[in-house]
Amino acid sequence: MSISSTPLPNRLAIKLEPRAERAVKRGHPWVFAHGIKQQRKEGRSGDLAVLFDRDNRFLGIGLYDPDSPIRVRVLHHGSPTTIDPEWFAERVRLAHELRLPLLQTGTDGYRVIHGENDQMPGLVADRYGDSLVVKLYTASWIPHLGWVLESLQSLLAPERIILRASRAVQKQPSDLFGLGDGQVLSGTATSAPVLFRENGLIFEADLIGGQKTGFFLDQRDNRRRVERLCEGRSVLNVFAYTGGFSVYAARGGAREVTSLDISAPALRAAERNFAHNQHVEPVSAAVHHRLRGDAFKRMAELAGQGTRYDVVILDPPSFAKAKDEIDGAMRSYRKLTRLALGILSPGGTLVAASCSSRVGAESFARAVTDSAGDAGRPLRILEQTGHAIDHPISFPEAAYLNCIFATAP
Repeated sequence: MSISSTPLPNRLAIKLEPRAERAVKRGHPWVFAHGIKQQRKEGRSGDLAVLFDRDNRFLGIGLYDPDSPIRVRVLHHGSPTTIDPEWFAERVRLAHELRLPLLQTGTDGYRVIHGENDQMPGLVADRYGDSLVVKLYTASWIPHLGWVLESLQSLLAPERIILRASRAVQKQPSDLFGLGDGQVLSGTATSAPVLFRENGLIFEADLIGGQKTGFFLDQRDNRRRVERLCEGRSVLNVFAYTGGFSVYAARGGAREVTSLDISAPALRAAERNFAHNQHVEPVSAAVHHRLRGDAFKRMAELAGQGTRYDVVILDPPSFAKAKDEIDGAMRSYRKLTRLALGILSPGGTLVAASCSSRVGAESFARAVTDSAGDAGRPLRILEQTGHAIDHPISFPEAAYLNCIFATAP
């Protein structure tokens, strides 16, 4: 498999500032522009940046991106090595082997490559049954992409491979050499959602127009935990998107499940996901309601109507994508908790998630528990979870997912 019209990468010698030097020595995968002390020539996107310390000793090698604040994404730390097709094949193979246990769980929808945490910084690959989505967060992968695709094709033999590009990458068309977001890189094109399995359930994913790469694969383990809490109970899934938590709650024996989301297309997809699983008796027995609207307003309305649920799930989008958004995010988490407790039955279960690396596990837990205490319903935390096996974490900034399971009086 080849990606046409992409240039061969050059090699750049880069000397780092002391602080950046120390970070790379600790294994950090990013070098910011201000961390570069000396660079002998201009570089192109995708050039291999060879990093040296103040004494000209080798530190690492990575992908150069002149258009990103993260100027170098480090592929390899320590002793010198050759970055070639065999190197990329080994990285893909190791990532694949880490996920093999998932195949024993009735699952063929999972993250195959988790960027920096699999030594492939700025690149994500997600499997959805017979389809594969590769998402780029830096255009510096373009000259090397063919090698990665060959390895993925060899290991997984997908029916199709689709390219997704972050918003930042889409703004750099000259570095994409004719490639674009939603392009089919190999196999047959499809405009319809594809089906995949997760813990024996069937879901659909829109690989071209859906959020992320089509589905929120990172919450798989937490969906399974929710399933175990729902027998005979009424459940409200807030920020439901396409109903992942809702279907699990139904399989767990929930008598009634309500999916709340602002997106009508997402709620229609949630209904289809229930339809995909009608062969599962508890799913077919559960009553599923769709409720469209702003989550904050709708929960306030439900409280005013005296509506109560035995389980309330809060899985909002990232509230803090930048440092200056952290305070606002904490206010949002506290408000969501207060609203959720206003519609949670006595002795009910609250499931609250955060997906921002700028909000740590302790800060998130404090926001949720403090808000509950202020509302006069102190929480008893049953469990606080992080990342699943296919979303490993290798450096602090990569830890973004937190989920709290708690009961309230």
